[in-house]
Amino acid sequence: MDNLFTFNEPNVWTALSESDKPIILYGMGNGADKVLDEFDKRNIKAVGVMASDGFCRYQEFRGFTVQKQRDFEEQFDDFMIALCFGSSLPDVMEHIHHVAKRHKLLIPNIPVAGENIMDDRFIKRYRQEIRQAYSLLADERSRRVFKGALDFYYTGELKYLDAIESEKDEVFKNILRLREERYLDLGAYRGDTVDEFLRYTDGYRSITAVEPNPKNYQKLCEHVADIENTAAINAGIADRVGTMTVSKKSGRMPVLGDANGVEIPVTTVDRIDGSPTYIKIDIEGMEQQMLSGAEHTLRTLKPKLNLAAYHRTEDFFSLINRLHKINPDYQIYLLKHPYIPCWDLNIYAV
Repeated sequence: MDNLFTFNEPNVWTALSESDKPIILYGMGNGADKVLDEFDKRNIKAVGVMASDGFCRYQEFRGFTVQKQRDFEEQFDDFMIALCFGSSLPDVMEHIHHVAKRHKLLIPNIPVAGENIMDDRFIKRYRQEIRQAYSLLADERSRRVFKGALDFYYTGELKYLDAIESEKDEVFKNILRLREERYLDLGAYRGDTVDEFLRYTDGYRSITAVEPNPKNYQKLCEHVADIENTAAINAGIADRVGTMTVSKKSGRMPVLGDANGVEIPVTTVDRIDGSPTYIKIDIEGMEQQMLSGAEHTLRTLKPKLNLAAYHRTEDFFSLINRLHKINPDYQIYLLKHPYIPCWDLNIYAV
């Protein structure tokens, strides 16, 4: 554990602020907006925005004319690239690696939810909690993944992701080992993780799929209509019972507090009928609240868990610590599946 906070490269924000090369943002949209906002806070200057050839229309984005990589290669002898989007598509990830071979590429960590940014102040603030979570992991592989994720978040270096990725097949075969489960799918989207569950089990007792977004919920209902012993619920999951307002627009992340949105019920795992034996949780930053509203279920039933640990910067250690506090009998594993940046980082508990 002595090496846990030993980093071989500087913090990604320090590397960007001290770069003697022009900085080009790769990507547009919400991720690039967040990176540019953080650049403004840290007095880091970007000189351009690039997109892959198939997406570049020389459109305007945040005062920049979006250009292709070769356009910038004609303007500068060399430059640094800050990646501002995510993908699990093999061809996209392969292209990112190709770009990284030609130019220095860093991936600044901007969380999907929350405000915490991984820098030296973050490390100082959460040092003890990070150490505690590391010590709670069930095997050496999980500890390597934990260290690799920490190294990636701190340095923004792609190589740390490459070193810790693994496919999901072995998780279901060697850790979760699904049998005749009562499956609770939190953040079911349009049914993709229901399909995943069915691929990895020879049989089940019931499926309850929960999705807050109204449009996604409609698609989910259509998708599961012919799947036996399956129910869909349009609700948010938190630590309380009540209501919340979400955007009508589709998308995985429920946009809360939308003035033009719709009101949906909010419930807790402890209030959902079904006595689940396996729960998948991917609820876009509400995972900590979910655990608080599932304490009785986790203590008395100890269902197998598949828990997203990447929406907030602190999730990969704070969720481990919280879960252990609720039920110390859980064996806790941490694995990272193919995705750039450090998304699809999941806690598995049995």
